[in-house]
Amino acid sequence: MITFTQADLSSSTHGTAILSILSNYAEGLSGGGDPLPEYTRVNLISELSKRADCHVILGMEEDVPVGIAICFEGFSTFACKPLLNIHDFAIAPSYQGRGLAKLMMDQVEEMARDLGCCKLTLEVLENNTFAKHVYEKYGFGTYELDAAMGKAFFMDKKI
Repeated sequence: MITFTQADLSSSTHGTAILSILSNYAEGLSGGGDPLPEYTRVNLISELSKRADCHVILGMEEDVPVGIAICFEGFSTFACKPLLNIHDFAIAPSYQGRGLAKLMMDQVEEMARDLGCCKLTLEVLENNTFAKHVYEKYGFGTYELDAAMGKAFFMDKKI
């Protein structure tokens, strides 16, 4: 039986499970195709545990990690409420296609509601059609305040 829970970042079992799923995701095409850097593997869980705004949903089938959603709280100034950004969302390859993404997304949404969030946000690569389909099926869409101004773009600048 597969269960979803908020991960306990002080648990070595949960930390190992999170790194396992994240490593598989990173090494896949959608994750960039490279292994997680050594620094990340060694420090990620302790760094995440320092962040009060970090919330992780972990899916497990007994001792086997099957999925993660690593989320961070943000804030919507227009709504004057918190929001929850899904930064990483991954299902283990051998568990994909079983409806687990919806079950895990249900857990994320419930957590966001409990936190008083006004919305969920995420980013997805434009050619990741499978993930886009999953997110759209769950109710996500592109963002715009006013059609005259067009859709919002996610941008970054490395520092």
